[in-house]
Amino acid sequence: MFASAAGIAPAVAGPVATAGHVRFADLGLHPDVFSIGAFTLRWYSLAYIAGIVVGWWYLLKLLAQPGAPMARRHADDLVFYATLGIILGGRIGYVLFYAPRMLLEPLSVFRLWDGGMSFHGGVIGTSLGLIWFARVHKLDWLRIHDYVACAVPFGLFFGRLANFVNGELWGKPSDVPWAIVFDRTVPVGMAEPARHPSQLYEAGLEGIALFALLAFFFWRTRARYNPGMLVGIFLAGYGVARFTVEFFREPDQQLREFAAATGLHMGQWLCVPMIAGGAFLIATAKARRRRVEPIAGTQSVA
Repeated sequence: MFASAAGIAPAVAGPVATAGHVRFADLGLHPDVFSIGAFTLRWYSLAYIAGIVVGWWYLLKLLAQPGAPMARRHADDLVFYATLGIILGGRIGYVLFYAPRMLLEPLSVFRLWDGGMSFHGGVIGTSLGLIWFARVHKLDWLRIHDYVACAVPFGLFFGRLANFVNGELWGKPSDVPWAIVFDRTVPVGMAEPARHPSQLYEAGLEGIALFALLAFFFWRTRARYNPGMLVGIFLAGYGVARFTVEFFREPDQQLREFAAATGLHMGQWLCVPMIAGGAFLIATAKARRRRVEPIAGTQSVA
């Protein structure tokens, strides 16, 4: 879902004064929730669990409305397919998009506890999982995507908060009043600059704002009866939000040369097809509309 810490930033020009800025170390945050013997529960893991559980709960609320593309019994099975897609897609995507060097040490790919998940890879994995699920149950895969898309921002919100608690994926140096001085962002001996808390920007845009946008279209319009409309809004909305926030975020350490050479971060390049695909789904959704006979609920909808 989310790439892990970017590593130590290079020497940077720009604001370095930290007077008046909050130091991350003073917030008392720690990546671990608690440890019992050899077992350690991390906020990053808890974010995944919370995103899946809360997303599943909200999905059931959506399915209770007229014209739903599947029933409660389907939603329970869907969690397995979606979770499998998130984990496999997110990890494989991270390796391919952000850390191909890991292929030289194949066993490192399986060390999920070390962090390193790609949201874009997770989207691909989840989408394939949903298509597989729909095929098994003979359901409309695109309408299922519409409903699931409305629940995804919960996971994005919790995931970005976990990134913040971990003190990773910090932003570029800045002197804005809310900038935060993160630890170990520059080589030892250099002054730590205050930085944009880009994790919180993403939590707000990809989580809260995107959820509100999708909720409006689901509950206040008839968008859910136009197959592809809601998932198109999700793809385009996430793409624009992530593309924008990347301007305030440090690129991953191993991809700084790529960003300098192309003018954009890897995350931004990966958002371009999302935005284009989302725009296409939105533009063509009305043409796909047809009479909807519900799997759940009590009404058919023209």
